[in-house]
Amino acid sequence: MKIFDTAVNGTALDPQRVQRRTVWVLSTAQLLSGVGSGASLSVGSLLAVQLSGSNAWAGSVTTTMTLGAAAAALPLAGLAGRRGRRASLVTGLLAAMAGALLVIVSTVTGSFPVLLLAAALLGLGTAANLQARFAAVDLADPEHRGRSLAIVVWAVTIGAVAGPNLIRPGALVGEALGLPALAGPFVFSTAGLALAAVLLIIGLRPDPLLLAARLRAAGQPSPATGTTPGTAGVRRRQGLRHGLRAVRASPRAGLALLAVIAAHGCMAAVMSMTPLHLQLLTEGPLAGLPAGPAHTASTDVLVLIGFTISLHIAGMYALSPVMGWLTDKAGRLPVILLGHGLILLAVLVAGFGQAQPVLVTAGLVLLGLGWSAATIAGSTLLAESVGADDRVLVQGVSDTMMGVAGAVGAGFSGLVMSGVGYQGLNLAAAAVAAAVFAVAFHAAARARNVDGAA
Repeated sequence: MKIFDTAVNGTALDPQRVQRRTVWVLSTAQLLSGVGSGASLSVGSLLAVQLSGSNAWAGSVTTTMTLGAAAAALPLAGLAGRRGRRASLVTGLLAAMAGALLVIVSTVTGSFPVLLLAAALLGLGTAANLQARFAAVDLADPEHRGRSLAIVVWAVTIGAVAGPNLIRPGALVGEALGLPALAGPFVFSTAGLALAAVLLIIGLRPDPLLLAARLRAAGQPSPATGTTPGTAGVRRRQGLRHGLRAVRASPRAGLALLAVIAAHGCMAAVMSMTPLHLQLLTEGPLAGLPAGPAHTASTDVLVLIGFTISLHIAGMYALSPVMGWLTDKAGRLPVILLGHGLILLAVLVAGFGQAQPVLVTAGLVLLGLGWSAATIAGSTLLAESVGADDRVLVQGVSDTMMGVAGAVGAGFSGLVMSGVGYQGLNLAAAAVAAAVFAVAFHAAARARNVDGAA
């Protein structure tokens, strides 16, 4: 089907052709912006310790980024509803670019508060990257929806995995520009975010969300939903409170939300402290971890940290199509069990293997895989456990709650590690994963009993 679009030189538009171009533009933009997020995750805790002078603040950058993303999720979604995906995504990326520049300023001035402000702005870029996955399916046919989303997720993988490995080149660039070594990677981040924003401004035309809305307004079914205009806009405006009521009305939705929140909180807590742990492990005695002195990371340590975080991010995203396939074939609850089982195994490996960088890295890879399984299966179960009118709103609530859980996990991780060490932090995460595993196991067993009785 084609529609006449007076906004594009009076030409006829083919939604399927627009969809193909949209996926390409989003994927390329995700790759570029992912470089920035990868660098932030890798050196954020090191900068926090260096500028604050205390290991207890090591998780503050990740916490602030996560809170920024959580706080921005619903406003950016509202902006998308009013002005389209392009306006929303570009706003998030430009804010993140300003954040990357402020990171550089904070390292030059030695200002910890400026670093936290920068982290909050970088969080807006994270929220925009999350929203891009939904932009990929605004015009997608139902049979191609998963493929379109998977392409964009893969693009995030490439950019985010490449980002941490630019730490060493970034340090060299920073030194060449007269900047501190840890500021150098954010030169690349700034450039990547700027290029991504420009690409979206130029390439995301016509806007996929606005075009889908025009199709419905014209009385034609939307390719993505197959429906004409309904009450979704009214439901969306009812906000967070209504979304939480919709979740509470369904026990399966409550379990799904619990699985997603717990997985994200555990992942953020352990991942945010791992760079600092590796630095202390490499440059200081293990016994000094809880209250050891702050170091400025050497180039070799930065390479190790970048490699570890790259593999962790690859675990989170690279196998997401496989996790989606397992969710469809094996069922939602079994894959949630798989996810939290992997998280439990991951934190035990990293915690008890804390003295060996190779075991810490292996634990982080398993942690990424567990997060992927739990998040994909939990999100799928959540979406199908609420009514169609509430689905988009509940997904937004899920993203917001994930952000809050990540912020809490990262925020308290520095304090926990200062008190009981890296192993103690991993054991605390193990307790959370084990509790969710038990709840999900009970739900799966109850579902089997109901099916057997029927």
